[in-house]
Amino acid sequence: MADVDANPTDRSILTRDAALLQDAVREAGALARSMFRTELRKWTKGASSPVSEADIAVNELLETRLRAATPDYGWLSEESADDAARLSRRLTWIVDPIDGTRNYLNGHDEWCVSVALVEDATPVLAAVFAPTSDEFFFAARGQGTTLNGAPVRAASGSELDFSRVAGPKPLVERLKPSLGEIMLHPRIGSLALRLCRVAHGALDAAFAGGNSHDWDLAAADLIVQEADGRMSDLSGDPILYNRREVAHGVLVAAGRDRHANIVAHFRARPLP
Repeated sequence: MADVDANPTDRSILTRDAALLQDAVREAGALARSMFRTELRKWTKGASSPVSEADIAVNELLETRLRAATPDYGWLSEESADDAARLSRRLTWIVDPIDGTRNYLNGHDEWCVSVALVEDATPVLAAVFAPTSDEFFFAARGQGTTLNGAPVRAASGSELDFSRVAGPKPLVERLKPSLGEIMLHPRIGSLALRLCRVAHGALDAAFAGGNSHDWDLAAADLIVQEADGRMSDLSGDPILYNRREVAHGVLVAAGRDRHANIVAHFRARPLP
């Protein structure tokens, strides 16, 4: 049984949990892929959030694999009833079984499995797996980010090429220096994948337009940070996880220098 009072930075604990995380996320991705583009039962939760039997099946697989091995850890998943006991746990799994469910149900390729292990309010391990493109992002605190086992880094520099920026157009337009039209990167329906694209330099910057949740963000956050990028709210404050309130406002991810310039811009010109 895992000892949550042990120092989670102990290499043996992190090594064990890192292997567990990678194996579970790969298995979950394979299950999701096997159900992709098949006839699925689906419904809507809340006002407009789609969910399907695939989301539930992947969630159950991850919960079985991860919680059985770490029964003393907390659990927060988009597809599980929230249990306030997580708030008292030093280590908590934060899970999005299928990030980009709308894409998934429409037969589009940009969706992923996203899981992070959070110590108190900060991610320490993260895995994001996009099975259709065979992209497996992994990060451990202080050890960098890899994509399919190879180290990756966010793009350097401070200038913005708007064709390499993804996010809500009205928000990104607030960065443009003139009234001219801008051409953004095509929309990426999975928020976790949109943010991870910063980590390997495919995007200069990515925005989350508000009302994202811990499960959308926690894994991508560490993946960006460990790739020498930064992810924060528009004032530059870090994102805190496994709190009672799990929804977040507008966020930005970019390489270190580019992130600093974007934050400076919005500090001088805050959103209304």
